[in-house]
Amino acid sequence: MKIFFIGFGQAGGKIVDMFLSQDKRLGTQSFRGIVVNTARTDLMGLKTIPMRNRVLIGQTVVKGHGVGTDNAAGARITLDEVDGIMSAIDRVGAHDVDAFMIVAGLGGGTGSGGTPVLARELKKIYQEPVYVLGILPAPEEGRLYSYNAARSLKTIINEADNTFLFDNSAWKNEGESVKTAFQRLNDEIVRRFGILFRAGEPGKFGVGEMVVDSSEIINTLRGGGITTVGYAISSVSSKKKQTNVGAFITTIKDTIIRKDREDEGLMGEDRTAKVISLVRRAMLGRLTLPCDFSTAERALVLVAGPPNELDRKGIEKAKSWVEENIAGVEVRGGDYPVNSEHIAVVVVLASIGNAPRIRELLEIATETKDDVYKPDRRKKSTMFEQESIEPLFE
Repeated sequence: MKIFFIGFGQAGGKIVDMFLSQDKRLGTQSFRGIVVNTARTDLMGLKTIPMRNRVLIGQTVVKGHGVGTDNAAGARITLDEVDGIMSAIDRVGAHDVDAFMIVAGLGGGTGSGGTPVLARELKKIYQEPVYVLGILPAPEEGRLYSYNAARSLKTIINEADNTFLFDNSAWKNEGESVKTAFQRLNDEIVRRFGILFRAGEPGKFGVGEMVVDSSEIINTLRGGGITTVGYAISSVSSKKKQTNVGAFITTIKDTIIRKDREDEGLMGEDRTAKVISLVRRAMLGRLTLPCDFSTAERALVLVAGPPNELDRKGIEKAKSWVEENIAGVEVRGGDYPVNSEHIAVVVVLASIGNAPRIRELLEIATETKDDVYKPDRRKKSTMFEQESIEPLFE
């Protein structure tokens, strides 16, 4: 799947820089993108994205120093300069992409404010779906960050074709500050979504027997709303079954052949069981957004690993298990052959109907609204003018 990434703000820019670095290292040429920010220093700190694809906006307003946590200002600046962002996208080239992905931290100002503005503009011009990968702030980052995330999320869901969420609070280790955890959390994001969005693209092992192409992913996400992603990984045993030749010297050839076939059958059962086990671990373990996965409307199961470990029977059984455990009946799945010593499973749970973290954010936003949403800021607001905080899940 060919994805055009737009990294918005500091967090989004770093993550997109990592996506493009991964793509360059693997030589898959599936990803391209730009980064957008109101802070010059954040743009200068990136490693992979060419300077010409780093877009600084709001220079006349904030002089390259960023908007802080003012996401209303982020929205206004993006609205005023969206033509420049679209020109940068055209310069890189989007004629053959399958989808756009805006990546942003939802607690700050630039990304949380500008993302819904850009999503709306992209949908006006392009027919390809526009997705958002939003990073939710942890509670210790402050009530204002949670308030920004709730306001932004409500608007993004209305504008984007689907919204992936990654909850920082669910992923940082006990006693670990969010600041020191950022690199590790970003690695988790890039690992999961990198596998998902590269599926279907030809590699040195060709394409899978059960191909998960761009249409499979797009159809899974077509219902909109919020999506979470599960992931599980297991090493591939390097121990190969050894045959004691001496024990078979006096045995007829047919017996040897029969024994080999029995061993192959046992190995197939092991591969099937491993795939099913990994899919269960992916769903029951840490999701990018912890939620009640039984409320998901659609799902997609992707198994990646060495070709001889990709068991079709296991994938089919795993899909059936997922279907039995979600609200909807649409479960797609397939394999992605790669050169690896591990087998990994990605499970996409689309259009979920219940996530405690979202309800918590909305409660914080409601409590904080009177303290943060002052009359003078309300008059300056654009997209967020007089916006009420309402539940996202009916």
